Amino acid sequence: MNNNGGTECGYERYECSDELISVENVTLDYSSKSGSERALVNINMNIFPGEFVCVLGSSGCGKSTLLKILAGFIPPTSGNVKLEGNLVKGTDWHRGVVFQNPPLYEWLTVSQNVAFGPKMRKVPKKEYAPLVVDYLKKVGLEDFADKRIYELSGGMKQRVSIARALINNPEILLMDEPFGALDALTRENIQDLTRKIWWNNRKTIFLITHDVEEALLLGSRILVMSKHPGTIINDIRVHFSERVIEEGSKHVKFSEEFYNKRQEILKLINDE
Repeated sequence: MNNNGGTECGYERYECSDELISVENVTLDYSSKSGSERALVNINMNIFPGEFVCVLGSSGCGKSTLLKILAGFIPPTSGNVKLEGNLVKGTDWHRGVVFQNPPLYEWLTVSQNVAFGPKMRKVPKKEYAPLVVDYLKKVGLEDFADKRIYELSGGMKQRVSIARALINNPEILLMDEPFGALDALTRENIQDLTRKIWWNNRKTIFLITHDVEEALLLGSRILVMSKHPGTIINDIRVHFSERVIEEGSKHVKFSEEFYNKRQEILKLINDE
């Protein structure tokens, strides 16, 4: 999507296609002690297959609220969200969600947590069992399949959460500040994992973050939101994530181009 809402093609390595998700004139009001409050106003955007969209904005601008609307957790007050042309009404497995604090089932093993979605959808065990093994390998937890959740570190729990979302093969992976509660080293490792999953599996990802550097190193596109009530004030194409993949390092973050883009985005947010 360009800044005028047109259907510009997504990331270069993908063929042009129709939008996966379209958001049209979405506004959300909620009740408070002082009356009705507006959280989001006039959100318009398209997300195309294979994009890694990162959303930035100051605290309280409505980033997580927008994600909840895309996930189907809450309906907008006005406007609509469509997935492949179909109106989003409630949650379903086509939109996988990863939260900052993974809501895993402590009494189940790692493999049982990952298998939970397909099992609830009545997928035959002979079909989902190999997928559990495959996705545990993708997230580097093949040796922890029989561990209970309480035996895992925070980073391992987040890997389980990602595998549990991916095994359903969702059309889009929605991630709400998924690395915020992790220590610096674990955070970097899970960022790398997420980037590889996006690149290798051609997943569409929508990630909420408050970290400009994180957005630049992960996203193919960055949406900047205004202060409360939130609306999209800029839509920026970036290619640093591609360079990280191709060069096998994050040295790009020391480049003048990266520094200038970071300052540009910080100014957008701080000037609000």
